[in-house]
Amino acid sequence: MGLVVQKYGGTSVGTVERIFKVADRIVEYKEAGHDMVIVVSAMGKSTDVLVDMAKQISPYPSEREMDMLLATGEQVSISLLAMALHQRGYDAISLTGWQAGVVTESIHGRARIKEVQAERIQKELARGRVVIVAGFQGISDEGEVTTLGRGGSDTSAVALAAGLQADWCEICTDVAGVYTADPRVVPAAQKLDSISYDEMLELANLGAGVLHPRSVEAAKKYKVRLVVRSSFSTEEGTYVEEVANMETGRVVSGVAHDEDVAKVTVVGMPARVGTLSRLFNTLADNQVNVDIIIQSSYDADVTNISFTVAGSDLQKALNTLAANQTELGFDKVDYEEGLTKVSIVGAGMVNNPGVAAEMFRVLAEQEITIKMVSTSDIKVSCVVPAALADLAVRSLHTAYGLDTSTLAVVHKA
Repeated sequence: MGLVVQKYGGTSVGTVERIFKVADRIVEYKEAGHDMVIVVSAMGKSTDVLVDMAKQISPYPSEREMDMLLATGEQVSISLLAMALHQRGYDAISLTGWQAGVVTESIHGRARIKEVQAERIQKELARGRVVIVAGFQGISDEGEVTTLGRGGSDTSAVALAAGLQADWCEICTDVAGVYTADPRVVPAAQKLDSISYDEMLELANLGAGVLHPRSVEAAKKYKVRLVVRSSFSTEEGTYVEEVANMETGRVVSGVAHDEDVAKVTVVGMPARVGTLSRLFNTLADNQVNVDIIIQSSYDADVTNISFTVAGSDLQKALNTLAANQTELGFDKVDYEEGLTKVSIVGAGMVNNPGVAAEMFRVLAEQEITIKMVSTSDIKVSCVVPAALADLAVRSLHTAYGLDTSTLAVVHKA
């Protein structure tokens, strides 16, 4: 028997009834002889409720105070789960991220984990307790409460599994594993038994919301054996591991889509050395993450630069640009919301130069306008109108022969 880290998302602990069901699953593992560390997200949509309340107070609340507020959501769920285990006759203790020794950077809202000081958890495990840790949060070296951003509980779980040298880490969620596309959009989507770290990381970065990208990075770096499975059934999940038993000979492995996309165009920037550096360093200094970038020049002295950001970061990007317009020297900023990034992924693309052309053909046949394009050796991404995203996903899934595939990706809602 070994040490198992399990993570339960907000849907899994969304009601008192579901909390008791999670407790029953934990009891099964304890009865089998495992030591258990449980990472829990905030209940249901409680984080959204807290964000809405904050916005009623201020349209631009302090990031520090937002971390203080949002960190309370997980404290509710960990304490209730500990109580549920007590009711089942099992010793359990709940710990906040900082009590559990999760040390992070000082950045609020998107802090990265620096280390896990696991002594407290190890002491509690030695006492025979189930240790329940608040995901999504930690503490900086300055003693400030920090949060890891959306999906950060996945990262918390993998970091704890690495720090504790757990035998494996289970991400228990509301889906049964990783699929060739979102089953809600593509009824023929197939669940896969296993997938490699590298491919899962690519998919996660492209919108496969079943795992947070940072959690996959950490799992690969520290060789954490990861399993994605349902919280609501005993069905076998998808294993994320160093070498997956994957089907060979298929050019495209799956289709991912990310609905949270906005396009920003900075018009009339000086066309000289250092322009891109100044623009994107300014955005980075203000914690704005940029994805696809396109530069287009219409005369020798002036250039336009377009890029995508998460829809949730759009206002921050616009505010940053407005505050630095004089220094950056551009004329104006245009932006477009209501966009989705649709991506095809597959290692077989390396030796098949016609893959991107096929994607463009399929989208053109469906009269879907492509706003921006980004490519790499194993993926092609197109930014399209959100209203046509489902049609794009279904059409590409069929065109690349994935309706009967055993490879997988899922979508980020």
